[in-house]
Amino acid sequence: MNSRLMKFSLLLVVAAFLVAGAADAQTRNSKKKQPAPKKKNTTVNNANNNAQLSAPAKKDTVVAPPPMAEIKLDTIRKSLRNDNAIEPNLMKQRVPLTYEHIREDDAVYRQRLWREIDVHEKMNLPFVYKADDDNGNQRFLNIMLNAIKSGELTAFNASIDDRFTTPMTLQEIAEQLVGKPKVVQVQDWEKDPDGSKGITKDSVITEMYNPDKVEKFWIKEDVVFDKESSRMYVRILGIAPVLTIRNADGSFRDVTPIFWVYYPDMRPLLAKYEAYNGKNYGARLSWEELFESRMFASRIIKSTVENPYDLPIKAYINDPILRLLEGENIKEKIFNYEQDLWSY
Repeated sequence: MNSRLMKFSLLLVVAAFLVAGAADAQTRNSKKKQPAPKKKNTTVNNANNNAQLSAPAKKDTVVAPPPMAEIKLDTIRKSLRNDNAIEPNLMKQRVPLTYEHIREDDAVYRQRLWREIDVHEKMNLPFVYKADDDNGNQRFLNIMLNAIKSGELTAFNASIDDRFTTPMTLQEIAEQLVGKPKVVQVQDWEKDPDGSKGITKDSVITEMYNPDKVEKFWIKEDVVFDKESSRMYVRILGIAPVLTIRNADGSFRDVTPIFWVYYPDMRPLLAKYEAYNGKNYGARLSWEELFESRMFASRIIKSTVENPYDLPIKAYINDPILRLLEGENIKEKIFNYEQDLWSY
């Protein structure tokens, strides 16, 4: 009996010893060193935070676009009633007549002329007719600008050449016709009421569109003699409005073309606009008929007749009267060529 008790006690001691060892092992594992967390650079962070707090808050700055030249054309206001004693339907249906075809082999004689139309001459007064109609202002320059604005016509840069090579935008036309806006310094009376501090501010000066600055038009045309029909034809190729440049005192300095328009592209448009007729308001020609019938006064400013250096007349003749006589001389040479072909 005693031996059994001793064995049982010994087993209890061994079991207790094993349990105590397991617990001690777990304690040691839990006491292993964990990796130390990285130490934050509190000095740098505090400095950044202080800088952010001390710095003023950034504001969204909006940069104003630079001022641009603009051509302000009047809005077309159509009549709500028939503004005529009759119903004007013929003008809406007009189309230009097709040119007669001229074979290259039949064109035995051809010369190119550049003419200048002065709107102040009595025969050319329709070019400055200012009345408004359902299709817009009837001034010839405004007809061209409205067609360019709507995309019906393409303007070509006149400062490069007159061969219709470089298209122009309406913005580029405005910069030449109106001029680029100027930024000048003026006194800021709000911040400096008495002007003692000399505070200034920017002020934009923009010129208004003035069609009266265009006093002339240039026409580029070919004179062709067709041997098949024994007839001399005149075909207009291009039209260019010409800007008058004046000095500061208002005296005349020079003229320069603004842009070129290809006339064959413009014919369908001009057929729907009437030209002013002071003799009979009801018997007005279309602008296309006016050009084809040569119902305008002009003078020759350049030609290919005996001109190997391709110079305008003013480049080799200084006197204005002699320039007119030279233009008439060129016209007579072309006329005599046709007359000399006839036999009587």
